[in-house]
Amino acid sequence: MIIFNKKYLLMLVSIFALSLVLVACGGGDDSEGDSGSEDTGSEEESGSEEESDSGSGDGGEEASGDFEEQEWRFISEELQGEVQYEYTAEFGKRIEEKTGGAITVEPLEYGSLGSEVDQAQLLQQGGVELAVVSPGFVGGQIPDAQIFSLHYFFPTDQELVQEILTNSEAINTDLAAKYEEQNFKPLAFWTEGQMAWTSNVGIESPSDWEGLNMRVQESPLMRQTYDAYGATVQSLSWGELYTALDRETVDAQENPIFFIESAGFHEVQDTMTIPKHNNYVAMTAVNNDWFNSLDDNVKELLQETAAEMQDWVFEEQARQNDAGLQAIKDDTENPTEVIELNEDQIAEFREAAEPVHEYYRNEIDGVDADLFDKLKAEIEEYENQ
Repeated sequence: MIIFNKKYLLMLVSIFALSLVLVACGGGDDSEGDSGSEDTGSEEESGSEEESDSGSGDGGEEASGDFEEQEWRFISEELQGEVQYEYTAEFGKRIEEKTGGAITVEPLEYGSLGSEVDQAQLLQQGGVELAVVSPGFVGGQIPDAQIFSLHYFFPTDQELVQEILTNSEAINTDLAAKYEEQNFKPLAFWTEGQMAWTSNVGIESPSDWEGLNMRVQESPLMRQTYDAYGATVQSLSWGELYTALDRETVDAQENPIFFIESAGFHEVQDTMTIPKHNNYVAMTAVNNDWFNSLDDNVKELLQETAAEMQDWVFEEQARQNDAGLQAIKDDTENPTEVIELNEDQIAEFREAAEPVHEYYRNEIDGVDADLFDKLKAEIEEYENQ
């Protein structure tokens, strides 16, 4: 008997809307991508409506001038209550307040317009105005985006990670330009927290991956990474993942802790390992052609709102990840062993992952080695501050 997660069932109902939207946008081309982070949390728990003063923030002066009436759609890779969706809702709330209601923003949860890859295509084709996009879903089109999938490349300190994502020139100028060539316009990059592994085998050393079939995003680099550990890999949208884990057609997966709890992956896995190997990076993006067609005051409005949301989303992901970890530990009906790797264990994984950094820099077609070197140097500067 198959056990379905409640939110997964809701997602299946909404996904039927995909065919209509893709026909309207001329979509349907296959492209490589990866599934979005998966976190849970009720809307009542989310601080999105309580914590902000919506009209202001730390992003600078508000955009000035009159605004024509517009309706935008902002799609995420997660469900209501989870970090990405709550981000889109809060972002929209601030836009509406700043424009006196002239511009309205409809937040859309995962499944409303198809899979994560479908959603990235819709943004690229202009089917939606805004989207939260994970780099793993566009790694085939933008090889340099796979840099976020490198294990033990970014710091383990989450505040430092967010600072790098917010201020790095390599990311926000050089990498952003490569997105724009594919008709994506990045407004901000941000972390949804550290990733964790779940499996039915406690993973404490690279050798524990031997023989395991790991679910990954559609990223060539992710395949190479887990191959270095000795695992096989399989690409799946997260909408299929719960059932695949339950049926044991895949043996393991990785996601931020809040998403693991929200999607119920811990219900069908015996262990969760916290290896501090990587972060789930999300990108606030708009369709580049659409952005370039906007009046200057609307462009300013979008950019300042994305900037001031950086602090908000960092606090939101931290809150949800802390709550998710506690909920997993407290779930006596679905007991899960939580394994936090020590420094010696992390060093063993770091050594196994290091050759993949060079493989990414030198072997993946289309990767800009200078961008890699520049970001690596920036990270070292931040770590040595």
